[in-house]
Amino acid sequence: QVQLVESGGGLVQPGGSLSLSCAASGNIFNINTMGWYRQAAGKERELVANISSDDSTNYADSVKGRFTISRDSAEDTVYLQMSSLKSEDTAVYYCHAEVATYVQPYLIENDYWGQGTQVTVSS
Repeated sequence: QVQLVESGGGLVQPGGSLSLSCAASGNIFNINTMGWYRQAAGKERELVANISSDDSTNYADSVKGRFTISRDSAEDTVYLQMSSLKSEDTAVYYCHAEVATYVQPYLIENDYWGQGTQVTVSS
């Protein structure tokens, strides 16, 4: 099994900064992609940012220039540095990973999700 453990959520004032981290553990052969999604109250879950094994990145237009995603492949960890936070960023943030797992006699890929961490931007 594979587990994703998130940390770093909390309450921050508009214009402030916050960092999230997510560590993957378990039966991991390789991680192709890691990223962050968020879901605000009454809205659908949306992609915030992701990063692949070749360090290519994708960002939602609403966070470009404010958020930065990075990864530490050796530690199977992904980070999200958030700055210039707005009230519109308030949501539950979920870590996501595409993980290759060896299950004898096969190597398979599956999607895994963290439990989510609340980010609230308010004065």
